[in-house]
Amino acid sequence: MLIFNNTTSSSSSFFLTAFPGLEIAHVWISIPVCGLYTIALLGNSIILFAIIIERNLHKPMYYFLSMLSVVDLGLTITTLPTVLGVLWFHAREISIKACQIQMYFVHSFSFLESSVLVAMAFDRYIAICSPLKYATFLTDTMSLVIGLIICIRQVVFMFPSVMAVNSVSFHGGQELSHPFCFHPDMIKFTYTNPWISSFWGMFLQLYLNGTDLLFILFSYILILRTVLSTVAPQKQQKALSTCVCHICAVTIFYVPMITLSLAHRLSNSTPRVICSILANMYLLLPPVLNPIIYSLKTKVIRRAIYRLLQFKGSRDYSMRSLGGRWERRRQFSST
Repeated sequence: MLIFNNTTSSSSSFFLTAFPGLEIAHVWISIPVCGLYTIALLGNSIILFAIIIERNLHKPMYYFLSMLSVVDLGLTITTLPTVLGVLWFHAREISIKACQIQMYFVHSFSFLESSVLVAMAFDRYIAICSPLKYATFLTDTMSLVIGLIICIRQVVFMFPSVMAVNSVSFHGGQELSHPFCFHPDMIKFTYTNPWISSFWGMFLQLYLNGTDLLFILFSYILILRTVLSTVAPQKQQKALSTCVCHICAVTIFYVPMITLSLAHRLSNSTPRVICSILANMYLLLPPVLNPIIYSLKTKVIRRAIYRLLQFKGSRDYSMRSLGGRWERRRQFSST
């Protein structure tokens, strides 16, 4: 069965929606959307590759940043086919099974990103509030353990969701509100009472994302208390400057997510095009802006990316030079 196509009706499919009322302009809208996807893929790939090859970036702070880039890449790749399929080819139909699979990945990467942001907040807390313990406590092994805990937590909470949604039957031929599959959107079209699945989805969002956000806020309260107790203004500014990137990452992740959740709860009074715009912001803002923010605000990352691009440019130049020499020798020998 095809994942999605552009047929008109099916009892075992949903229909995706990009920007309701703007179908004529989908081709033009796809240009900036495609540009944003390109920035997200290239930006996160470059940061991930720079952290892998630069040995001076093999530190807990950058390990967590690499985890964030991996999650952002996963979220981008998960939604790219359906979003561009709807905008370019009007391929709105997606099978219910494929929709469920995409929904699992969208929510899994979303919860993973929230967990990684908590790990990054914990890293900043240890670095600022207990700097003498930072090197001995947050070792490479501890960073690996934190990463494993994040993955185990994800499996423990998502496995019951997979079982619950697989046991639900959906009305086919219904139109979804977004160009990707989203749990609050799908659960409205079940044959049985959607209360259990809806309650479990709400519980996961409130428990996982809610507790993560509370932990992040609590960490920054402790960080602010420690920074404000420091007498030297220069040290205060330096300590807070190390948190700017993380605060921006937290803001661009949680604000669209909370806004989209509220829009779904108030779906009767919220225009569909607003929900669609919020959904695309929820998907694209973190993967697009995170690599830009960390590249601009973190000098070490910026230098590593510059060296990476410089090395690639010099290697390409060397390869072209060798190719030119080989061609001249071959022409000389033939004459």
